[in-house]
Amino acid sequence: MSYESLSRARIVQALRRLGELAVAQKVTLEVSINGGAVFTLVYGSREATKDVDAVVRPSDIAATLAAQVARELALPDDWLNDHVKRFLAAKEAKRELAQCDFGEGLRVSVPTAAYLLAMKLRACRPPLPGYVGDYGDIRFLVEKMQIRAVDAAEAVHDRFFPHDVLSDAAKQVVKSAIGLP
Repeated sequence: MSYESLSRARIVQALRRLGELAVAQKVTLEVSINGGAVFTLVYGSREATKDVDAVVRPSDIAATLAAQVARELALPDDWLNDHVKRFLAAKEAKRELAQCDFGEGLRVSVPTAAYLLAMKLRACRPPLPGYVGDYGDIRFLVEKMQIRAVDAAEAVHDRFFPHDVLSDAAKQVVKSAIGLP
């Protein structure tokens, strides 16, 4: 299926439908949204994202229901996927997403700004043709959190990923966000 950007309205529509299907199956899905969808849904710093990175439990029924949503709404098969798992910390910091009503079938959470920044710093993927990468999201969060030094960003990163070293690329993105050469 061809690439389609998912706007905030489209994500909400898809998640509401997922919730309706969950209610019909008499299950409640625990949906932990990460990545670009958070910037689109929560912060409004992106107009759209290419998919919804999320860990959903129970995963077996979620995959079946997400596939049905994809068919019904003409979404890409992987509109809801768990590719973000490789960037998650052992101890996550999340909060409930209360600003959107997805119905009774979903319990939705998102990472705190600090945890999201740590994940973005860890990934620090550059922009590529057709892919925005992580640099803009890092800059947005550094400004939002009013981080004024690379050491402060590194401390946020280390709180969630104490055994990883912050890459030179991530340090450079933080420097540019705070106005350092």
